[in-house]
Amino acid sequence: DALARVRLVIAPEGNVARYRVREQLARFDFPNDAVGETSSISGALVLDEDGSVVAAESRFEVDLRTLKSDSDRRDNYIRRRTLQTEQYPMAVFVPTAIRGAPSPLPTAGEFSFELDGELTIREVTRPVTWQVTARAIDGGYAGTATTEFTFGTFELEIPRVASVLSIRDNIRLEYDFRLVRDVAGD
Repeated sequence: DALARVRLVIAPEGNVARYRVREQLARFDFPNDAVGETSSISGALVLDEDGSVVAAESRFEVDLRTLKSDSDRRDNYIRRRTLQTEQYPMAVFVPTAIRGAPSPLPTAGEFSFELDGELTIREVTRPVTWQVTARAIDGGYAGTATTEFTFGTFELEIPRVASVLSIRDNIRLEYDFRLVRDVAGD
C-alpha cells in the first residue's frame, strides 16, 4: 500500500556530508584529519508500512564538485585526481535495507540502526553499511550516519602529495542529516 509508506526527504537545512582521512603532513609531527564537506545533497528514504526500505524509490546524491576542506590545493587535487569530478560529479547511495530500527519509526526519542545499501563513486558500486543514530524531531528525524572503507574499495588511488608524508588507507564518510516527512507524496 503506497499510502502507508513513509517518505523522508532532505530538509532545506541541516544536511552535511563529509569525508575524513587521516594524513601525516611533512611539516607537523602529529597526524591530522583531512576533512572536506558539502551540503549539496538531494534524496529521499522511503519505507514500506512494514518498515522495509523501498529501494526503487530511495536514493541519495552528493555533488562531489562542491566538497570543501581547509585547503584549496587539497580540494583541487581531490577533484582532479582522486574523484575526477568533471567526469563523475555525483556520489550516489541507494539504501536497500534497514536493520535494528524500531518499526514503526518512533515519533519521539533517540534510536540507532544500520542502513545497508549500494554506494557508487566514479561508476564503481560497492555495498556499504552506515551506522545511524537518529532522533525524532518535528515530525522528522535528525542525526548522524557514518561508514568507513579503504581507498581500494572504490578503486581510488591514495593521494601522493609532496607535503603529505603518509595517508591512512581509510576513508570515513559522515552524513549529518535532517529528514522530514514528505506529506504531499508525488
